[in-house]
Amino acid sequence: MRTIRWGILGPGAISRKFVVDLKTVHGTDIIAVGSRSQDRATQFASEFDIPRVHASYDALADDGQVDAIYVGTPHTFHKEHTILCLRHGKHVLCEKPFAINAVEAAEMVQVAKEHRCVLMEAMMTRHLPAMVKVRELIADGAIGEVRMITAGFGFRAEFDPKSRLFDPALGAGALLDLGVYPLSLAFMLLGEPATIDARARLGETGVDEEAAVLFGYPDGALAVLTMAIRLDIPREAYILGTRGRIKIWPRWWVPSRISLKKPGGDEQILDLPFKGGGYAHEAEAFMDVIRSGRLESEVMSLDESLSIMRTMDTIRAQWGLRYPVE
Repeated sequence: MRTIRWGILGPGAISRKFVVDLKTVHGTDIIAVGSRSQDRATQFASEFDIPRVHASYDALADDGQVDAIYVGTPHTFHKEHTILCLRHGKHVLCEKPFAINAVEAAEMVQVAKEHRCVLMEAMMTRHLPAMVKVRELIADGAIGEVRMITAGFGFRAEFDPKSRLFDPALGAGALLDLGVYPLSLAFMLLGEPATIDARARLGETGVDEEAAVLFGYPDGALAVLTMAIRLDIPREAYILGTRGRIKIWPRWWVPSRISLKKPGGDEQILDLPFKGGGYAHEAEAFMDVIRSGRLESEVMSLDESLSIMRTMDTIRAQWGLRYPVE
């Protein structure tokens, strides 16, 4: 097995969670970390025994010992940092949401293709064993034809106009930070919607604090999706079919249990634990793509990431929400 040598761009909270799991993955060597702060990079490197420390993102991208880079910076910087790494010939696993909008995402994809580098959105949920089983059950016709999906992601955060959840300069709001999860679930199972009806309450800073989205599909199927940063939304998801339903148990976006219920039958519960915090599965999938010689994932394709970004652009347009960086 070819060892993939990793660099970590942005030593923040999400990168810390990712690295904890990445260190458990076979065929992995985390050799470098980059930050705009020498102190933060040094502290992160010391915590995780990472030998190479870079006090700039450019230096990390230019490190000839690095094969792949995990981009864990805020989403307003995803395009800039991803393209920087791609232009230095590095494969990139970029945290979700993929970018701020579809224009940025399309630029990222174009550069990845030009440099023949693997680029994948880090949608951890798709790679977990429970979600793999969901796809298998539906493909096998276990619940018949999927007619409706209901899913939400939300919690009550204390208002702080300078935080990443409320500051529009950071691409704040529920949609990009949390709503991308239920949207991705709907795309995974039903594809790109034919119609989109979105409603939101914009808060004091102008970002979406609570929102609901209804997707319609040509065959009449529906996806009912909710998201919030000021409300605690129920944490299970349901997939409703013509011959039964699948429940994804809380927290559905990092599930370890699903259940199958058919009319007149008992509920069949399936426990499908994931490794560590769940990030190892997406890392393994990403590295499998690199080792195979392919340029993108079949589970989280670039076309699908672009389609999700276009859909989020449409949703925000219905709300009249634009970010300063746009």
